[in-house]
Order: sequence, then C-alpha cells, then structure tokens
Amino acid sequence: MLPTPPRTLTIAGSDSGGGAGIQADLKTFAALGCFGMSAITAITAQNTLGVTGVHAIPADMVAAQIDAVASDIGVDAAKTGMLGTAAIVEAVAGAVDRHGIRKLVVDPVMISTSGATLSDDATSQAMVKLLFPRAMLVTPNLPEASYLLGRRITRRAEMEAAAADLIALGCPAVLLKGGHLEDDGPNAAGGLDDLLMLADGTVRVFTHPRIDTRNLHGTGCTLAAAIAAQLARGEALPDAASTALDYVAQAIAAGAQLRLGAGNGPLNHSFAPRTLG
Repeated sequence: MLPTPPRTLTIAGSDSGGGAGIQADLKTFAALGCFGMSAITAITAQNTLGVTGVHAIPADMVAAQIDAVASDIGVDAAKTGMLGTAAIVEAVAGAVDRHGIRKLVVDPVMISTSGATLSDDATSQAMVKLLFPRAMLVTPNLPEASYLLGRRITRRAEMEAAAADLIALGCPAVLLKGGHLEDDGPNAAGGLDDLLMLADGTVRVFTHPRIDTRNLHGTGCTLAAAIAAQLARGEALPDAASTALDYVAQAIAAGAQLRLGAGNGPLNHSFAPRTLG
C-alpha cells in the first residue's frame, strides 16, 4: 500500500488564466509532493493582461467545500488567498475551528501586483480579527502591509518594525515579502530580502537575486502554497519558509522566458526542482 501523501487545502479564488489562485496552488502542491484540495471562494475571468470579471461564491458554499474535504480526506495544512467578503472570512474561520486546522498560512490578498485594491475595509478587518490569530503564518507583501498599518513601507530599513507591528495585530508570525522594495538595503548587488519574524521577536532574513522577467503573476499565491505544503510535510516554520522561497525563486527562473499571453505571465510551477527540504 502506498503511503498517504501530505494533504493540503487551498481556500482561494479561481484564476481562469491558470497563473495564480487555486490553479497555482494546486500546481505547487503537486510539485512538492502533496495531495491538493480546494475550496473556491470566487470565480474570476482573467488572463495575463488583467481581471475582467469576478463572481463571489456564497459563504455557506465555501464552508461546505471545506467541510466536505476536511471531514473525509483530512487536512494537514491549508492556505487562504483571495477571500472577497467578510462573510467568507467568517465562514473560513468557523471551518478552521470545526476541523482543528492548526497549520494555516494566510496570504492577505488585498492589493494586486498592479496596485488595485482587492479587499474592502470590512473584509480586511474581518481577516485581521478572525484569521490572523488562527494562522501559523501571515504572508503580506509590502503594499498589503502598508494597507494594514496605515503607512507606506517601501524600504528595507522599514521592514522589521513593520513586521513587529503586524505581529501586534495578532499574527503569530509574519513573512514580509520584499518584492516591492524600492531599495535593496544591504543587498547592493541587486538581491531582495524577505523577512520572517516570529512572535518572540526572532528574525530571519532570506535573500535571493532579482530576476529580470515580467512573468511574476501568482508569485504570492505560489509562495503561500509552497509554505503550506512544506508544513504539511512536517517541516518547522522557518525551514518551510526557506524551502518555499527557494522553490519560488527556481520557478521564477524556470519561467522567466515563457511566452504565455501578452501581459504578465506565470511562473513555471512544473519545473524539476533542485534539492529542496
């Protein structure tokens, strides 16, 4: 009998273009050796050029999807992405409690790569109140951290204080992503830093080189999914973050020359990863 693979659940929107959302998450889960499941929160019409339509799924149907897979197949780790409404946030929090999902990665999808707001104030407040305390890790990018904290965060020197303030909002741990940095801080050679802070104040900085490509659509979704996958595989949080960041860096490099669509293309999720944790 084959061993049961780690079971990972994505609670997020569907990207018809396949580069982000549940599509990116499921590709990532498979690449990292996990059995992927999904609870769809919204259906979007989108491609590499942008989003042309969004249809939210009723909150009770989101909860029903989680209940169906968690009660039968089980969930070793989960991640959330685009949630869309405060009612969906409440439904997800309730399901997390019902099924005792402890390894939860919350990607607070509030600001798109292009700067568009994807979450209203009520949804964002519900996320902070209900999901941040239930998460093992929250993974905002700098625009999302700026939105949450009410101040612009654009420089490497501002990241540690921002992470501490996010933890004060109720996050047990924060991975603050540096892809939107306007400076490279200590990385004069053109690298970028992602900063992990735990609730006890422990800080770990991960540095990767910037890759010159427009194919970055779905990077945040992919990272949160990869962390959830590694948590499901039994890695400790700092190691899971490190492994996931390495996977994303390799997927970006492998997809840098892809020609899919006329706009911002996806990563190459299905490349053969070099040795990961």
